[in-house]
Amino acid sequence: MQSSLVSLVFAAVLLASLGVKFWLASRQIRHVASHRDRVPAVFQGTVTPAAHRKAADYTVVKSRFGLLGTALGTAVLLGWTLLGGLDALNGVLRDALLPRWGAMAYQLGLLGAFALIGSLIELPLEWYSTFRIEQRFGFNRMTLGLWLADGVKGALVGLAIGTPLAALVLWIMHATGGLWWLWAWVAWVGFNLLLLVIYPTLIAPIFNKFEPLPDPALEARVQALMQRCGFAAKGLFVMDGSRRSAHANAYFTGLGAAKRVVFFDTLLNRLSPGEVEAVLAHELGHFKHRHVLQRMANLFGLSLLGLALLGWLAGQSGFYTGLGVVPNMAAPNDALALLLFTLALPPFTFFVSPLMAHVARRHEFQADAYACEQADGGDLANALLKLHEDNASTLTPDPLYVRFYYSHPPAGERLAALPRAHAA
Repeated sequence: MQSSLVSLVFAAVLLASLGVKFWLASRQIRHVASHRDRVPAVFQGTVTPAAHRKAADYTVVKSRFGLLGTALGTAVLLGWTLLGGLDALNGVLRDALLPRWGAMAYQLGLLGAFALIGSLIELPLEWYSTFRIEQRFGFNRMTLGLWLADGVKGALVGLAIGTPLAALVLWIMHATGGLWWLWAWVAWVGFNLLLLVIYPTLIAPIFNKFEPLPDPALEARVQALMQRCGFAAKGLFVMDGSRRSAHANAYFTGLGAAKRVVFFDTLLNRLSPGEVEAVLAHELGHFKHRHVLQRMANLFGLSLLGLALLGWLAGQSGFYTGLGVVPNMAAPNDALALLLFTLALPPFTFFVSPLMAHVARRHEFQADAYACEQADGGDLANALLKLHEDNASTLTPDPLYVRFYYSHPPAGERLAALPRAHAA
């Protein structure tokens, strides 16, 4: 593998993805801004002009800020790779850690230092998004202290979970020969399944409070719905989402006996019992159609292909030198291989995102259809309108931007499909 060819292909794909991202974002900004002052006819009488303008302004501001994040991310990626940043970091840590602490500590140190630097680079953007953009539009409810506490907790949880997993993968890469990627995949799949079990009870409560659903009538209604749908959950919980944001949501989490239903308190405060039931029926539709299992199978299948590709690339000197790292093929650095692959992959997979978004939107339509069978379609329509308004989701996105990015159909398409779903 020629390093010059690797460099050329990577640079070309990176610039192409950057160009497409800027083009799509520009289309979205222009399209939303041009429709800002007029509520679409289908929503007139249900969405106020003020709410429509707020959603348009919120979308435009977030899109423009996203352009800054995209440009910064591309510059950082170039800095790590073709400009030699990762090679320089590796050299410093190799000299400092390898002679005294050994190969495993050195490689874990490289992974940790890379993650820390990346987090520090992104920190100002996260702060601005939370305390400027979200605050400006009335969504942020976090204090600076809570935001910092969340960051510290997230770092500690990531360290506690990520370090053993990274050590296991590095050991597998070193000890299991040419098929290390298969054993690493088995370990990664097992880790993800374990995480689904422990997340609801051990990790999520570190960040939020979860209390049993306090409304007996709503609980009975939800339990009856789940019984009709053949779904069993360990409990119904309300999460204090309002501590951090005014955005509303509901979700299922967990695996097997650990499954639970979680409602944001902001959702319960906004929707009627019938609308809550309809939203929950939509989420149950994802389980009825096995969307969750399909997504997990796709994720695991793609990760197997990715690790197999890395298994080949890790033995190619051109893979390293073409991405700005001087390798020592006599003593391969498995952490370097992991980091380079993680850095280089996203520009390529970006062009697959329209397909993934299309599948996700199709799943949403199927879940809506199921909800109309198990609950009232009118309640679902009302709930979707309220959630779009509360989350300031634009009613007039650019059609091409939707096809490329949106995992959920735009409100107009989604609501137009509900009568047909109900009739079915």
